[in-house]
Amino acid sequence: MSSPLRRVAVGAQLLHGQGGYRSAGIHTYIQQTLRHLPQADPELDVTVFTRHAPVDWPPSIQARSTRWPTERPVFRILWEQLVLPRVARRIRADILHATAFVAPVLRPCPTVVTIYDLSYALFPQYFRGFNQAYLRAGTRWSAQHATRLIAISDHTRREIQRLYDVPLDRIDVAYPGVDEALRPIDPAALERFRREKDLPDKFLLFLGTLEPRKNLVTLIEAFARFKRECPDGQLVLAGGVGWLADEVFAAIESSGVKDSIVVPGYVRAEEKALWLGSATAFVYPSIYEGFGLPPLEAMACGTPVIVSDAASLPEVAGDAGISIGPRDPIGWAQAIQRVWVDQSYRAELRERGLRQSKKFTWLETARQTAATYQRIT
Repeated sequence: MSSPLRRVAVGAQLLHGQGGYRSAGIHTYIQQTLRHLPQADPELDVTVFTRHAPVDWPPSIQARSTRWPTERPVFRILWEQLVLPRVARRIRADILHATAFVAPVLRPCPTVVTIYDLSYALFPQYFRGFNQAYLRAGTRWSAQHATRLIAISDHTRREIQRLYDVPLDRIDVAYPGVDEALRPIDPAALERFRREKDLPDKFLLFLGTLEPRKNLVTLIEAFARFKRECPDGQLVLAGGVGWLADEVFAAIESSGVKDSIVVPGYVRAEEKALWLGSATAFVYPSIYEGFGLPPLEAMACGTPVIVSDAASLPEVAGDAGISIGPRDPIGWAQAIQRVWVDQSYRAELRERGLRQSKKFTWLETARQTAATYQRIT
């Protein structure tokens, strides 16, 4: 049975109009969820307030742009605390959905807050002081006062309960989905792409922001060990350069195998499937993820995946990937070597990964989000 007509105001200030690594992650989650909401629940009346409204949204989604430069943290905070509740009240919203950790203190109606991870609280050393302090205080307050919360994994749901003493029955899970464009690509097209990018026939790929939380120093150490047994090994570290990335580049320089490590920079969305599909294996040693979408995207492209066994990553990989302790470079080197040399094992992981990736769709994300709205009486 469909829900009664409800007017939902969505604060989507982290949508970005321009490409770049900061447009990934939360941007993708918000954009894809909203894009699929009309199909998930046609009787929702959704108005999105944002700086940059995508042009390809369904016509039933109303988008209102703000002139506030919400890319800048101070303006974003002022906007979500002062402007968002006012415009939600103006449209007489039944529900206000704050899509990025923090809800307005002055709430004009029942509020839903999406929390993606708790890295700012668990790893504060990786955040700038002002932003970390606001997230820490604002998310705690929002978690304790919002009508309902949405987490993007069961691990994050339980961390919210543990850190903020929020009852589990007030926290829903809406898993991310996999873009339909991410699928296995014709081998001839992959070969052309490798030639175009001057990539070898076999290489390991990491795709994500280059930052300490991704644990790339351990990966580089593991890769150097792996190279002793497999001298033809190549590692590609693709993605935007994040804060405190200097230690990653220092590790490359001191690794003894820097000539076998390539850092191509940010990967455009239209090339992501080609990068993922061209790799022999996808490696993701992150020490913390609220969900960890890149390994799932790699599986959707038919690439074997090796992930750390930390946080939500085992939840993502299921039995389709290899899970290794994030601080175990020897274990990582051994896992990489097995995938590298054993073609039949790679084929087995490929089939498992394709099955696992099909469990996650953006339409289901939207359905889970709509179900949260329906639970508010």
